[in-house]
This record gives sequence, C-alpha cells and structure tokens, in this order.
Amino acid sequence: MNTSRSKRLFNEAQDFIPGGVNSPVRAFKAVGGDPLFIKSASGAYMIDEDDNQYIELINSWGPMILGHGNQVIEEAVAEAIKTSLSFGAPTGLEVEMAQTICELVPSIDKVRMVNSGTEATMSAIRLARGFTGRDKIIKFEGCYHGHGDSFLIAAGSGAITLGTPDSPGVTEGVAKDTITLPFNNLEKVEEVIAAHTDQIAAIIIEPVAGNMGCVLPAEGYLKGLRQLCDQAGIVLIFDEVMTGFRLSLGGAQELYGVMPDLTTLGKIIGGGMPVGAYGGKKELMDYVSPQGPVYQAGTLSGNPVAMSSGLAMLKQLKADPEIYVKLSDMSAYLEKGFQKNLDELGLNYTMNKVGSMISLFFTDNKVVDFESAKTTNTDLFGRYFREMLNRGVYLAPSQYETLFISTAITRELADEIIRANRASLIAIH
Repeated sequence: MNTSRSKRLFNEAQDFIPGGVNSPVRAFKAVGGDPLFIKSASGAYMIDEDDNQYIELINSWGPMILGHGNQVIEEAVAEAIKTSLSFGAPTGLEVEMAQTICELVPSIDKVRMVNSGTEATMSAIRLARGFTGRDKIIKFEGCYHGHGDSFLIAAGSGAITLGTPDSPGVTEGVAKDTITLPFNNLEKVEEVIAAHTDQIAAIIIEPVAGNMGCVLPAEGYLKGLRQLCDQAGIVLIFDEVMTGFRLSLGGAQELYGVMPDLTTLGKIIGGGMPVGAYGGKKELMDYVSPQGPVYQAGTLSGNPVAMSSGLAMLKQLKADPEIYVKLSDMSAYLEKGFQKNLDELGLNYTMNKVGSMISLFFTDNKVVDFESAKTTNTDLFGRYFREMLNRGVYLAPSQYETLFISTAITRELADEIIRANRASLIAIH
C-alpha cells in the first residue's frame, strides 16, 4: 500500500491546520500511523490520494446510507446549484424538508433547520432551559453531542456531584450546570432528580450510543427516562444525529417506541451535505424566535443545495422501507462472520449491533456503558485497524466509534470483509 502522497499532504497540513486535520478522530492517534487523504468515493469504496482503494464501513460517519455517489442525490444537487448556492432567504425546499421530517419522525410537530449536529444540540438545550426556566442538564458518559460547552463536561465523583470542564475554554460556570451520569443506569438518574428538584431543564441522550462504540439502551431504560421526565417536568431530548433515519424511518424513537420532547437530527437529512435540525412538540418549538423568546439563527440554515440533497435521500428511504431490513440483514451477516472467526481463534470479544450500526470490542465483558466499553483492549484494536486497512478495509479509526453499513455492501463484499477480518485477527493473535 503506497501512502506517499497522503503522508506529504499530512505533513503540509500540519503547518496550516491544527494537528493537520479538521476533526480530531481523523488524525489516527487512537490507532497509530498517519491519516489517509481521500480523493474520491463510489458505492462501497473510497480511493485515497495514492490511488489505494478501500471497502469502507464509516460512510462519512453515517449519512451515506445508500453508499457513495448515489445517482438520485447527485442529480438533485446538480439541479439545485443551477439556481444558486445560497439565498439567505426562505425557499420552498425548506418547507418540503420540514413537512417530510414532521411526517416521518413520530415526536416532531415543528422543526428548525441548522447547519450541524452541534448547532442542533446546543439549540435544543437552550430551548429546554428557556422553556422550563431551569439551568441544569443531565447528560451521559460516552454519549457525544458535539463540542458545545455544555457537553464537554467530565463526570463528577458521585451521582449527585456536578461535573468539571473536560476541555480548556469551558468555564466552571458552565460545568456546574451539567451533571454527567453513567449510561443505562436509571437509579442514578432518579437520585439526581431527587437531589436537584425543580432545577433540571433537560435530559439529553443518544438513544443508541455511537460514540463509545455501538451501545444499546437496556430494556426499559428509555421508557424509564420518559417517565421520570414526565414526573419532574423535564424536557427529554433524543440526540438522533446518528440514529435518525438510519435505524428506521422514524429513528430510534420509532424503533424503541419512546417519544422524546425534542429530537436533534443531522447527517442523513443532508444526504452527505452539512445539515442539522432540531424539532419536537409544538408548544416547545413555538418558543423559538421569531415566534417565541428563545433566540437562534443561522444565515445558511435551510441551504437549498443541502435541502435538495437531503430530500433526495429521504424520498428514496421512504419509497423503499425494505432498505432497513436489507441493512439489518447485511449487518447481521457480517456480525455472524466476525463471531465465527473470533470464536475459532479463541479471542475475547463482545459485539453490539442494532440495525446497520455495529461494533466489535476486544473484551469479554458485556458492553453496556462507557466504563464497560473502556475494558476493551485499545492497543489490540489499533493493530486490528491497521491490519484491516492493509487488506483494503477502512474502519472507523477508533475503538469508540460505531461502524455504519450502507446498501452498497453486497454479499460478495461482505464475504471479502469477513475474510479480511479473519486474516487480520490471525495477524494480531
């Protein structure tokens, strides 16, 4: 595998871009080596600047559910750019997108478009605080909601201990209003709510976590959060930036049958373009300016090119609900193949899967939260990642990221991935 041009680009990038990358996980620090610079992608493949081809299982961290270079999406984008790249004014496409989201996502009556998942979560938290008149929020270890100050808070030493800043630049004042708790532990949430009566504005959670690897909610956990929020007048926010339109047309909330008050969306509703959104109950969303007092704005929100791309994606998903069955079946096929290899080689592992999200952990502990996820052998994963890359399979460059399967993965490609998995496991065993 030749990587000379990628290496040269990375060296040049470090002179002008912090760390040489525009998002930390791209730096490959968690797996060793230097990042590959990608120049093109089609279907299930990405091609780097040195013309190496890889079957890839990241799909731009989720949105390429139909694979790269989907013809319908590309045609929609090409048509949209004929009119202009941006207006900074309302368009009919925004209305159609809003109508589509409200139709497909069970809990959303109204929706506001933004430009990223981080914008969506920051705005949802502000809305919850403005609506309730309360300041504190509860978040969960291992769940990632973007780089907003309120979310970069480490867990305190106990269930009712307030957090501390997890990054320079996040103030103690912000940290005191964020409480971080273990995922899948309802008792801790009950304890905190009791200790901070009438102070908690929102609980925000990834209903299926994708940023500590794929970690599923325990039986009754999401329903329990819903009940606690109802009892205490707390706004329940589902961060479905990853899971929205990926696990089902209605997202994780439809899959698990639990309706949040607010939902944040991203990735897939842009069809690969930078897009985010937050939406929910009418009484909450009517609190957003210009209708209500909670201010939020964005010049490029509802960008016509991004709306065209996202609508082309959503229309295809809506027209063929069997897509989700096919994705889940293909993920299960990969999971079974990986498990067979791991069992035959006598390796300790845990695999978590839901729909088209899947993670392999090098631990024999059941992974149900961030503490159990941290029992995985990250050094072994780094070696595994590099072996898979050498065999032409591009995985997420971190143990703590889920993989995303696209419809472009055929049975033949899946068999190729499974063979690469076996050879890579033998190499690190």
